[in-house]
Amino acid sequence: MRNRYIGLMLALTVVLSFSIVALMQARPQQAQKTQAGTKAAFDPHDLSGIYLRRGGNRGFGPPNSIPPMTPAGEEIMKVRIPSPGYNRHPLTKKIENQEESNDPTFACNPKGFPRIVLDTAHDYHEVIMLPDRILQMWQEARVPREFWLDGRKLPTHDDLANLGPAWYGHSVAKWEADELVVQTVGLDERAWLDQYGFPKSFDARIEERYKKTDANTLELRLTLYDPAYYTRPWVSDVKIWKKEPRKNVTWFGWYGLYSGLGELLCAPMNASPVNKRGG
Repeated sequence: MRNRYIGLMLALTVVLSFSIVALMQARPQQAQKTQAGTKAAFDPHDLSGIYLRRGGNRGFGPPNSIPPMTPAGEEIMKVRIPSPGYNRHPLTKKIENQEESNDPTFACNPKGFPRIVLDTAHDYHEVIMLPDRILQMWQEARVPREFWLDGRKLPTHDDLANLGPAWYGHSVAKWEADELVVQTVGLDERAWLDQYGFPKSFDARIEERYKKTDANTLELRLTLYDPAYYTRPWVSDVKIWKKEPRKNVTWFGWYGLYSGLGELLCAPMNASPVNKRGG
């Protein structure tokens, strides 16, 4: 009887030992499966989707981030007249009537870059991933931006002079770990940097660093390098976009930025009498 009892206990011990080993082996596999599932649902290099701005300052950066300007930059600020309530530099003229503003966008001129990225007034945009470039499609004015990922260099010197200024510049990009780093040059000086009237020169370079922090959140920090007008680089705050659910941009069966969402074009013939006067 005693031998039978000892044999039974030994058998139970063996069974329990195998069960514990099997359980310990299964746990890492389950963890790997969970990690793989999370990774598949959140690819930091896939920025595709339609986004709406949800955070960050409406200017290039908040007032406490503005670097001192050079004498050339200050001279430009003296003639800039932003909308009422949009004065962030002591040299800009303060007005009460918007008709006095000389903001070029009120005459249906392009916002240009980076202002179209910064302004939150009309802020839907779609990101489209292609093998050799990434497209940003902006609802406002149906504006596209393209970030080249094919290894080309930024234009400099004679090449940049021959290309000439562009409202949205010339942009190349590369991945640094999980950050998309975009460099843009060749910007048209006539477009304001932001709605507060700050300038940028043709020789300016702007760096954008995009990072997807979860499946639905895209963050951006910009840095302006423009020694012609600023005494040091201007580093922005973090701008935040959230991906819009498909149902939010699908109207009457049409999905997408330029179909589900209505176009936002500055067309003088569509303007109301108030808007025609700058109101």
